[in-house]
Amino acid sequence: MNSAQNHAAQTVLVTGGAGFIGCAISDSLVTAFERVVVVDSLHPQIHPSAQRPAELAAGADLLVGDITDANFMDSVLSDVSPDVVIHLAAETGTGQSLEESTRHAMTNVVGTTALLDALNRSGKLPRRIVLTSSRAVYGEGAWRRNETGELFYPGQRTSETLEQAQWDFPGATPTAMDASEVFPAPVSVYGATKLAQENILQAWAKSYGVEPVILRLQNVYGPGQSLINPYTGIMSLFCRMAKSGKSIPLYEDGDVRRDFILIDDVASAVVAAATAAAAPQRILDIGSGEFQTIGTAAALIAAHYGAPEPHVTGQYRQGDVRHAWASVEAAASDLSWKARFNLVQGIDRLANWIDEQPNVQPA
Repeated sequence: MNSAQNHAAQTVLVTGGAGFIGCAISDSLVTAFERVVVVDSLHPQIHPSAQRPAELAAGADLLVGDITDANFMDSVLSDVSPDVVIHLAAETGTGQSLEESTRHAMTNVVGTTALLDALNRSGKLPRRIVLTSSRAVYGEGAWRRNETGELFYPGQRTSETLEQAQWDFPGATPTAMDASEVFPAPVSVYGATKLAQENILQAWAKSYGVEPVILRLQNVYGPGQSLINPYTGIMSLFCRMAKSGKSIPLYEDGDVRRDFILIDDVASAVVAAATAAAAPQRILDIGSGEFQTIGTAAALIAAHYGAPEPHVTGQYRQGDVRHAWASVEAAASDLSWKARFNLVQGIDRLANWIDEQPNVQPA
């Protein structure tokens, strides 16, 4: 009997569960749990029609409301006794968070505290809370000095260095993001709010004997990704550009490293974290196990559509980090999980899905 079957007589509450990841995990959750309850505000940036997504499993109950609304959450918990909570509700735009910091803090930080307060008021403390955090908490991460091998934290790249096209940190080599070794040091408002989520959850959960499981996700992409939200990642944007016959513009020098992980693999990691018999005792990094440059990803997408080759623009975006990829050994050890899809397979899945969508607007 697998772990999902062991938990078949239980209830899972999923915040933000009508979004990209929530829809992707919903079928597995309906199989693994007796009751699946999804709460979501159906924000127009993601859900322009405010309708239940077709991708959300029919067996999941959808309750529409804002988790920062105490009355709404009290109403939800008057009827729901969650054994497991999967906390997905979040604003995710790195660049947008600089201009709408309050909105990000309200959803990500206050939304988390409001959820925990509501659980307290109801007296219905779950056994486990799974939080999908982000690689953004690391900021630029740790780099190693080429001459001495010393590990150091370069911090945020400045406007001055970016204006001078000094993309990397001289005399140093980046390292993988590994929660057991690399200290978080966010360089975006979004990253700061995600780290706050982690700290709040751990302090609260350990005080009440609830199991906190934190997954730091790398760049998630794939079928089901919003095609109208400009802040959900570059892969769908690149596909829409190439599909319309445009040359994909590459920021900086095109050699920015990213760990692109297909939504199918992220979904399996989240479900594993929710259903594992034993909760991991450490923060886990969830990625593909390898990095690619944005230039490589763009070239593969351009080739899929027969579009012109991508071109380097030298532009940059404040709050973006230079390189990011995950060390996935801990996730493999603690969850018996690893990614199954490589970048070529993932791009094919995403592009084929986009090609099937009606009225896709060119980027």
